[in-house]
Amino acid sequence: MKNDMKLIDYLAVRRSIPAFQMSEPGPTTDELEQILTLAVRVPDHGKIAPWRFIVYRGEERGRIGEELLAMAVQKNPDLSEEMVNVERTRFTRAPVVIAVVSTAAPHVKIPEWEQVMSAGAVCLNLLMAANAVGFVSNWLTEWFAYDERAYPLLGIKPGEKVAGFIHVGSTTFPAVERPRPALADVVTWVGDGA
Repeated sequence: MKNDMKLIDYLAVRRSIPAFQMSEPGPTTDELEQILTLAVRVPDHGKIAPWRFIVYRGEERGRIGEELLAMAVQKNPDLSEEMVNVERTRFTRAPVVIAVVSTAAPHVKIPEWEQVMSAGAVCLNLLMAANAVGFVSNWLTEWFAYDERAYPLLGIKPGEKVAGFIHVGSTTFPAVERPRPALADVVTWVGDGA
């Protein structure tokens, strides 16, 4: 198999863009369907698709932000004005937010951990698929990914978990590199190399 230099070049510079640096335009319905179609091409032991998507767009994002703000104020009535704005805009920073919901559950043959990792793979594939279609993206969780009181608002069912919220849009900001780990710090070699 030959090297795919386009893919290597892309992976060498792949970078998430902060959601607050995103703007319109976002992907159209056709582009979203293309992104989602690409995203599901992940390792999935048993072909059980232990994840699903919720796509948030349009004015619903603002309504969700207001309700999340109300929950945040209930938890912390002394939120600063800056944090009130942060909470209010959680879903309006990017034109589209896609929840990757893990539906991992006990299975007779497929370990639950493998199902969870498949949902993580979908998150990464979503980032790359959005980039491939010409958009920037970011994988976030935020407090409401772990607060089950927010789940009914977000369309998450009992027993499900949020693997991530993938923000997708455009930007005028340059991608800024961040430090990456040195291979010597994260790789253990076992056996002789050729």
